[in-house]
Order: sequence, then structure tokens, then C-alpha cells
Amino acid sequence: MKINRLILLTAFCLLALNSFAQKKSKKDYLVTITTDFGKMRLILFDETPKHKENFIKLSKDKFYNDLLFHRIIKDFMIQGGDPNSRNAKPDEVLGKGDNGYKIPAEISPKLFHRKGALAAARDNNPKKESSGCQFYIVEGKKWSKSDLDKQAARAARKLTDSQRKVYETEGGTPHLDGAYTVFGQVIDGIDIVDKISVQPKDERDRPDKDIKMKVSVKKMKKKKITRKYGYVFES
Repeated sequence: MKINRLILLTAFCLLALNSFAQKKSKKDYLVTITTDFGKMRLILFDETPKHKENFIKLSKDKFYNDLLFHRIIKDFMIQGGDPNSRNAKPDEVLGKGDNGYKIPAEISPKLFHRKGALAAARDNNPKKESSGCQFYIVEGKKWSKSDLDKQAARAARKLTDSQRKVYETEGGTPHLDGAYTVFGQVIDGIDIVDKISVQPKDERDRPDKDIKMKVSVKKMKKKKITRKYGYVFES
């Protein structure tokens, strides 16, 4: 009898601990990227914990401050985070810089390259590991059904019906799905991405005039984020 009670008590404790562990925080980090064109505010996804933790740490360490958006392509994306871009000369080739490590891929079928998606850049490594610091923000464009079919055929995974609808009505870059880790989303200031993407640039897609960033993170109540920026967190 005592053994049965002990087993039941142990099971109850484990269940309680598991329930506590699964209880979601009422707060989350709000990321702010400040540029000469204005501010973008983003959230980071819990489904990509390694990327989220890394981006928060780098932001708190002020790693990104004064780095450039060194590559911009209209209707596609803007890219930054190369440490070599700090104080880079106008003729300097950028995009190869790193911070000494990669992050294991955290590619989720529910996270996709819709407009405003924050994703990790990477080289052509077979494991699809992400750069430890470089990232891009999707501008993309809206797709017709026929053109989307062609884009979807290039993607590394099948698009869901709801994702296809987003690409048709909001826009994005569907052919990147399944190949790169999406780990966040712009929830305010998407027009800043549009403004940056159309700036004059050279043949390497580097803006003629440096576009510097400052990145900060602040923990806020989720209800406040929803109230101010309209983003609804999953319950």
C-alpha cells in the first residue's frame, strides 16, 4: 500500500512539474531595430529557442550597433549583421563576416517567409546551419496562384493552404521555405523594410549610402505588445 501511495505521489509531482514547465510566460522580448529611416519592432519565436537566445544575447551585448544593412534587393529582402560592415570602406566586399560559430538549423514547417519574416542567413553547408550573427528581413511580394505554384516547386517543403493564402494576399519569398530558419517577425514598421529595399545601390546590392542599425531588446507583457502593435500570441 505504501509503495502504491509513493508511486501515485511521484506521478502527481511529475505531472505538476511538467505543467509548471509548460506554463508560458506572460512576458516576451520586443526587439527594436533603429535606422535612419525609422524603427522596426519584432518578436522572436519560441519554436526556435537557439536562434532566439542568440539574437537576444547579441542585442544585449550591443553586437549589432553600427553594423550595416549591407545587401538590399527590392521585392526580396534586406540583409545585415556582418561584423565586417562596421566602419567598412565603400569598396569593401561584405557578407562573408561571422562571429565564430554557427547555430543548428531550427526550420519549422509552421514558420515561413511571409512579408516581415526575420530569418538567419547561412552559407551552403549541408546541415543548413545558420550564421551566428547575419540575418535578413523579408520584403517579398504578392504572388498570383500560377506564379506561386512555380515558387512553391522551388521550396524545400510543401506549402500549406493557409501559407499560400498569405503569400497571395500579403506577400513574401516562398521559394526559401524549408531552406533557412525563420525565427521572428516584424510586427510594426514594415514600411521601413520597404524604404530600405529601394535605396540606390551598387552592382553587389550594397547601398550607396551606409544604412546603419541599432538593435535593442526589452521584456514586455504580451498583453501590452498586443495592445500597442496588434500581434496576438498563441495561447
